[in-house]
Amino acid sequence: MHHHHSDAESVSRKLTIATGANVLVVIAEIAVGLYAGSLALIGDALHNLTDALALVIALVAVRLARRAPTSGKTFGYQRAGILAAFINAGMLVAFTAFVFREAYERLMHPQPVLTTPMLIAAAVALFVNGATAVSLKHHSHDDVNIRGAFVHMIGDAISSAGIIVAALLIRATGATHWDAIISMFIGVLILWSSYGVLKESMNLLLEGTPSGINPDDVTRSLGGIEGILGVHHLHIWALGPSRPALSCHLMVGDVPLKNTARILEQVNEMLTHDYRIAHTTIQFELAECDLNDPYCVPFGVR
Repeated sequence: MHHHHSDAESVSRKLTIATGANVLVVIAEIAVGLYAGSLALIGDALHNLTDALALVIALVAVRLARRAPTSGKTFGYQRAGILAAFINAGMLVAFTAFVFREAYERLMHPQPVLTTPMLIAAAVALFVNGATAVSLKHHSHDDVNIRGAFVHMIGDAISSAGIIVAALLIRATGATHWDAIISMFIGVLILWSSYGVLKESMNLLLEGTPSGINPDDVTRSLGGIEGILGVHHLHIWALGPSRPALSCHLMVGDVPLKNTARILEQVNEMLTHDYRIAHTTIQFELAECDLNDPYCVPFGVR
């Protein structure tokens, strides 16, 4: 518990620093983008603005998740992180519509672009976004909320690199349409990078099985424990971004009730070790599977 608390404090601190840095980048990119006449730079500034909001949402979610359960919210606020990831990914998808529309207008009506300010602003943004992404990478593996913020930062870094490429191409060819083309390319990358987080967060909000856990594998693992004759109504969902939960009925036949304590201990140990499922609700049924029940998986008598 102490490790979890200190880890949350570390994430909270990094998100706070990242938010401040992104706000400064947004202000600088808007100012330079207007001065240089670069849609790619202004678009990246707006992208960074959505990312600053995304980081704030992720930060709020991290802090909410640490709040204790109440009588009205018995699971606490652990799902706030999943909701935050969904909102963040949705914001990215909405942002790309603006980028595509503005880029099309620029292709139809090219405008002059100053490449030197573009290069300087994009280089600074690339450094800030890259450093932020690196700081969040470790925490993004098991938490879809932090992964959403991490994806935002990776997208920002790629966008900044794209702006540098656009500025160099404009310098080399004199054709300002590269600014709009790179803007569209950035939009495609944003859509691609946000799809995975949007899909996973939506799945978890709908109480789908968390990624990386196969219910059929869990069922087979339960069948390998001596004394379990079948599994009934197996459900796996997520309480929070990295807290899978499971409930099921285990058929154990006509055995003394005290024997179920040993089985329960083995089941919980297996689920924690093999599937990272630490929150379980298990009901024992002193019977065997009804072969006509489609929700019951029999294992046979052992």
